[in-house]
Amino acid sequence: MADKRSVLTPDALAMVDAIARTGSFAGAARELGKVPSALTYSVRQLEDAMDVLLFDRSARHAQLTAAGQELLLEGRRLLIEIDAVANRVKRIATGWEAELTIAADDVIARAPLFDLIQSFQTQQIEPCPHAPGKPAGGPEHPPTRLRLRTEVLSGTWEALVSGQADLAIGTNSSPPGSHISCEVIGELSFVFVIAPSHPLAALDEPLTAQQIAQHRIIAVADTARQLTQMTLGVVPGQDVLTLPTLQSKLEATLRGLGCGWLPEPMVREPLERGLLVRKSTFDDRRITLHYAWRVGAQPPGKALSWWLQQLKSEATRRALLEHHRL
Repeated sequence: MADKRSVLTPDALAMVDAIARTGSFAGAARELGKVPSALTYSVRQLEDAMDVLLFDRSARHAQLTAAGQELLLEGRRLLIEIDAVANRVKRIATGWEAELTIAADDVIARAPLFDLIQSFQTQQIEPCPHAPGKPAGGPEHPPTRLRLRTEVLSGTWEALVSGQADLAIGTNSSPPGSHISCEVIGELSFVFVIAPSHPLAALDEPLTAQQIAQHRIIAVADTARQLTQMTLGVVPGQDVLTLPTLQSKLEATLRGLGCGWLPEPMVREPLERGLLVRKSTFDDRRITLHYAWRVGAQPPGKALSWWLQQLKSEATRRALLEHHRL
């Protein structure tokens, strides 16, 4: 029987995660670039070494047992810790993080965000003189891998405070702890919009909460899993269409599937073209957005420092709020 430590490897944990996510050995094999029989063999080795059953063979799909579910949860935590160790080692050696994860709230305009990503990746830096196996040469690009994740409302804070992100852009409240540093991006106005054919279009302004409550509201789902989720603009008992992104909310509003508040810059063009109607309401909605990062004994790495420097620019902050494109 194989030793537990010899089979309980990061690759094995990633394999269990892939099988659980895809729901089948075949799907996980395609994702990992292996044949299904290799995964079946590896799972059996893992089960033999740990003397447990990880997957229910009687189920139609690859279904985890209770023991398998525990391994999946702990394995995901361990993989995050392994990545964090690699990140810290890389940062100590070169000053550049191995990976930088940015959690951008869905309200942040994507075009200027991708402009920043492009600028980061194409900047020229001096090569590390101690990098083994690398020939000496001229300037090179930053070694830090970027990971961008989209969050909504409390999910943006949660990604940062849980350690799943290094930088959060678009948080909409005060920082949840003293270990978080926070700076203002700016103020963003939300406007109530509907399709021209919507029944509310014919009513006098300002619309009351009672009038709006009689019609379906379109909401974007909060992505938080641990923190308390937020729901904005929904009256108890009101019919709700919940969607994953602001872009999908805009599309549904254009189709007359409901009503709701959207960032003014995002609907500026549809309003000018007559595709949407803006109505004043009982609620003048403006929010102040921030960017935030964790602080500790060590100063930020070079990648995070670069992003924080860019976000000091008033023009950059304004673009992140204003430059939405259809």
